[in-house]
Amino acid sequence: MGEGLGGWRPVAENNWAIVVEGLTKRFGNFTAVDNVSFKVRRGEIFGFLGPNGSGKSTTIRMLCGLLVPTSGRATVLGYDIVRDSEAIRLKIGYMSQKFSLYEDLTVGENLEFYAGVYQLVPERFRQRKEEILHLIGLADKERTLTGNLSTGWKQKLALGCALLHEPQLVLLDEPTSGVDPIARRNFWDLIYDLSHAGVTVLVTTHYMDEAEHCHTIGFIYNGKLVAFGTPEYLKKTKMPGQILEIQCSPLMPALEGLAGVPGVLEAAMYGAGLHVVVEDIFRDTLYVRQALERAGVEVKSILPVEPGLEDVFVSLVEGGSRPEGVSV
Repeated sequence: MGEGLGGWRPVAENNWAIVVEGLTKRFGNFTAVDNVSFKVRRGEIFGFLGPNGSGKSTTIRMLCGLLVPTSGRATVLGYDIVRDSEAIRLKIGYMSQKFSLYEDLTVGENLEFYAGVYQLVPERFRQRKEEILHLIGLADKERTLTGNLSTGWKQKLALGCALLHEPQLVLLDEPTSGVDPIARRNFWDLIYDLSHAGVTVLVTTHYMDEAEHCHTIGFIYNGKLVAFGTPEYLKKTKMPGQILEIQCSPLMPALEGLAGVPGVLEAAMYGAGLHVVVEDIFRDTLYVRQALERAGVEVKSILPVEPGLEDVFVSLVEGGSRPEGVSV
């Protein structure tokens, strides 16, 4: 069977963990989420990306049954987000961007508190506590005050609390924000393990290297879903041209010098250099080099590179791509 839009392969309807159709949320005259539609397979890792204020958190709060949509509909694990909001909250795990556990309680006491929230019977809690402590690597810190843990360990504990009741879907809002690279890698190992075990994971992140490892990705901007699909699909279809990676200095005069150059579609800072999108690398590389030299910029290297998700994101936002809707 061939791949569908976004790089997906068609699957049976009961294989969708999340189905969102025309979801809209308005606060007065402000539209926070505007006619958003997408689907998430059971057992996949779905990356939900967008700048602050783009509508990510509002969408997640509607999926959790915490906000009632203005219009549209959605189901989570087969439950309607309006009619079955209480059932949804008992079936999913949610980890907020801000650390929300009690720092004056021990690791074990925080787990016990959430066992009460999720209505676990004592016998089941004792079994799950051991499993969770082993999973997140805190078996030897059950009596440690949560406030004495490092940021990375606190994030793992928050994930452990969200997993205590064995949810089929976990929603993680910026779970690795503020943690070091090694802790980020360890946290993502846990996410991969969850996915392999059949748990669906919806994760928001600002880290493009993390987004590259999601099965599918949705870009939301100004409340609209502007792109959706696998990382490979987005990189192949959402770039308007080809990319030149340029090492040069100084950077600001370089950006100014590229304005209006024939064949240059976009230019943006990328690390210590620039990524410049051109119509044709064979034709336009010379134009770019000449423009930079005219601007008094020292050019160290100009190399064609494959686009990354950061390039796609910048192109969608700065290029003004605003489709009316994305079919999935």
